[in-house]
Amino acid sequence: MSEEASGPLEALDHVVIAVRDLASAADDYAAFLGRKPSWYGEHPDFGTANVLFRLGNAYVELLAPVREAPFADVLRARLDAGGEGLWALAFRCADADACAAELRRRGLHPFDPAAGSGRESRIGAERRWRNLFLPDDETRGIPLFAIEHLSPPDALPLAEPTGDGSAAVAELDHVVVLTKDADSTRQLYGDRLGIRLALDRTFEKFGSRLLFFRLGGITIEAGASLGAAVEPERPDALWGVAYRVPDVTRSQARIAAAGIDVSEVRKGRKEGTRVCTVRGGTHGVATLLIGPGGPEAARL
Repeated sequence: MSEEASGPLEALDHVVIAVRDLASAADDYAAFLGRKPSWYGEHPDFGTANVLFRLGNAYVELLAPVREAPFADVLRARLDAGGEGLWALAFRCADADACAAELRRRGLHPFDPAAGSGRESRIGAERRWRNLFLPDDETRGIPLFAIEHLSPPDALPLAEPTGDGSAAVAELDHVVVLTKDADSTRQLYGDRLGIRLALDRTFEKFGSRLLFFRLGGITIEAGASLGAAVEPERPDALWGVAYRVPDVTRSQARIAAAGIDVSEVRKGRKEGTRVCTVRGGTHGVATLLIGPGGPEAARL
């Protein structure tokens, strides 16, 4: 178990992005990540297909409905109601049964663990896992689940860089959740899921209260607007993803050269960092690249 966790979850395993056209989304993500997909898969029982990009510490899953099935219908309803974008967070656990027992002890009511499998559509490789889903009415409306991998880690290979590795996206840094009830969100991720609360601070300058939950080297950042009415019944919303890059200047130049809308490099809010915003080809996900600051960063 990670030293950052007091509960049964080890890490943020992957983020799920709902998309309509899987092939188009895969091309767009390959272009801005600077990496080839790790996996092209199908879920015949669920009526969905996916493309995965495994990064250094987590992976990105693009998920699309491709045929009629109850799960695919849920995904279509999400796309119709809210468009493409971040849909779910998956947390890694070592033992789905033990995880379920601990979450129940903490006051949640997960469904029983369910076996899952996937086949790579190009080479026929297989992966197996067990999923542990939580009811949406206990997760403030965001689909959250735990996954116990039954296949070795290298069954999902690292996404190969398409060019200069120093210009490619390396890792996941943080995921942003928007909330209208920061205290309830704090209770969910901190008390119920057992994720360490590293920061809970009000920033008058930005008009927000930010909560940082740390798990396996990745942050879940929950933000609430100051002065806004607390709305306990209003669901939280997954909003954005920040990725780490070795050299933000090279990454920004590569992305711009690919014809993707990307901002200029600027000084990051965190001391010693520089960032740029990827504005095109992210399929509804607010996207930030974060890299270390160099000598020129002090002049920004």
